[in-house]
Amino acid sequence: METLEVDNTQVRKNQIKSLKKIKKKRNNKKVKKLLQKITEAAKSGTGNLLALAVDAARERATLGEISYAMEEAFGRYNIKSQISTGIYSQEIKMDENFIKAKELSNEFNTLTGRRPRIMIVKLGQDGHDRGAKVIASAFADMGFDVDIGPMFQTPEEAAKQAAENDVHILGISSLAAGHKTLVPETINELKKINRDDILVIAGGVIPKKDYEYLFDHGVAGIFGPGTAIPESAIKILEVLIDAYR
Repeated sequence: METLEVDNTQVRKNQIKSLKKIKKKRNNKKVKKLLQKITEAAKSGTGNLLALAVDAARERATLGEISYAMEEAFGRYNIKSQISTGIYSQEIKMDENFIKAKELSNEFNTLTGRRPRIMIVKLGQDGHDRGAKVIASAFADMGFDVDIGPMFQTPEEAAKQAAENDVHILGISSLAAGHKTLVPETINELKKINRDDILVIAGGVIPKKDYEYLFDHGVAGIFGPGTAIPESAIKILEVLIDAYR
């Protein structure tokens, strides 16, 4: 199957260049006043926010600036990701790989005194979290302690949360072609805070031709579409157990 490759780094550079050009040409004093009107209307509960946003957009205010103007009043909405345990295991509890994954999870617990802990995150503008929730629920049923990061995290935020939660594994789910930029950045952020002991794995829609690139940048495992979840858990646990022996 032919896969479209998106050069995420170049797309970002082009977008930043375009935004800088727009901000240089527009009347920034007028834009600032219009954005302030949005914030005031949001705080007071009076006025038409849509009309004010249109006025700001006509003067070339960016979508991000308009959003931030309202965020000052409303705050930022965070999706609460919940893990539903027991559902996955009901369907697959007799599978030999599922059983082996649970056994390895118990072995790691005996070896270290802790359950293997994984945090699953979505980075950048990737707004699809259904697959990540399925993975999280399955790993919980196989004996992992599982954390889910909020949507739209930056690499810095993901690394910080992984360190604060003291996880063994940071799993990055990618569906929006940002893996060649966001995954290496996350690994670098872990190094900055001296937590490069946390294993970073990646899953989702990642072309096989990009695997070597990610491995070269420190990814411990890659699990593309069609990977059986228990098999990925076994591979991760074997690496973890070897590291702690």
